[in-house]
Amino acid sequence: MSINRRTFLKSSIASGLTFAAPAILRADRSKKYRTVLIGSGWWGMNIARAALQSGQCRIVAMCDVDSNQLDPAAGEIEQLSGDRPRKYKDYRELLERERPEIAIVATPDHWHPLITIAAVKAGADVYVEKPVSHTIYEGCAMVKAARDTGRVVQIGTHRRISPHNVSGMKFLKQGRAGKIGMVRAFVHYGGGPEKPNPNEKPPEGLDWDMWCGPAPLRRFNTKIHPKGFRQFLDYANGTLGDWGIHWLDQILWWTEEKYPKRIFSTGGRAIKGPAVNSARGQTTDSPDHQVASFEFETFTAVWEHRQFAGNNAEKGENVGCYFYGTKGTFHMGWRNGWVFYPSGRGQAVIHEDPELRQPDNQNIPDLWADFLKAIKTRSRPVCDIEIGHRSTNMSLLGMLSLKIGRSIEWDGEKEVIIGDPEANKLLRRKYRRPWIYPQV
Repeated sequence: MSINRRTFLKSSIASGLTFAAPAILRADRSKKYRTVLIGSGWWGMNIARAALQSGQCRIVAMCDVDSNQLDPAAGEIEQLSGDRPRKYKDYRELLERERPEIAIVATPDHWHPLITIAAVKAGADVYVEKPVSHTIYEGCAMVKAARDTGRVVQIGTHRRISPHNVSGMKFLKQGRAGKIGMVRAFVHYGGGPEKPNPNEKPPEGLDWDMWCGPAPLRRFNTKIHPKGFRQFLDYANGTLGDWGIHWLDQILWWTEEKYPKRIFSTGGRAIKGPAVNSARGQTTDSPDHQVASFEFETFTAVWEHRQFAGNNAEKGENVGCYFYGTKGTFHMGWRNGWVFYPSGRGQAVIHEDPELRQPDNQNIPDLWADFLKAIKTRSRPVCDIEIGHRSTNMSLLGMLSLKIGRSIEWDGEKEVIIGDPEANKLLRRKYRRPWIYPQV
């Protein structure tokens, strides 16, 4: 469906997006930041639209290694804004020529570190999608680059600013659920056995070697691109690395502890079957179910996901966090808001509806408004790079424990696994030439 400029502005008002920005942003729209989009797929375009809706950004250039995505995306931006963004296939050329004030990094996960680091060094403030990185030491390098350059780096964990998540956190931090001893974060979706998808030649217009970049060069398969990369461990970290960061971030937001002490994870492909990567075809290779436990000083957190039995048999939504406290159980959800179930007899259940933006029932415009405020005031945004790094680490440590097959003890201050040289090797990975792993 095409969207013209008039319809776009009307829909912004109708959905409340225009009014989502705080007063500091509504006051001065004369300044328009030179903004670039790197990664023009579905989610990148959601962010770009929010940037345009703010009234303070002009998208001057766009970059994607796949012209099948880039060309229609650039056409839509021109239709919405009246500006014709210049198109690039190499982010390095874009950064050198355009010298943007803002860079949106919405590529597959394995590209986030190198592009973000290059963008802040080029003088741009950055909005980068979650998860921050594919390995932990990449995230360390991203935090260092942001601090060394003094640039604002906002992470796309938009639930940090979603109204019902904010009020739910206030409820928990005020102790209204009592002392929390355990938190269960989860995502349950349906699915079934998986058959290999045939490998193909990359379509015309796609630079597949550049798409793979520093990660291993697999044969092209439509299961990987577009959209499917999150379930391939060469390029992402499965459901825990995708959905998990949102809900594990809610746990870190609530607690004053910055990281877990001990992590153990187990899981597999009980329903999807063994992973296949042959000359003829491929399946995904991430676990179709996984359980991870995170031991903190004062509580235990558990993550679980499955990609089968998505039958809504459990009470509430199929995503979120249950906080188990001495006064009751609190469910932080998504489309249904939050609910508190008191322990005492006769006490009423408390519920708050969500306030979500369209499309996709997310809160990107609110997070973008906070990003612009941080740029104006040169302050830390609500989803600062260091916050996103710690939340990403929880997902990555869960995946690391699964891969190595045993529990690990984590020193969060030094960012090292205690007494396990073999596990520490997985805090980074070897890059494919000519790409160089970022150094802290």
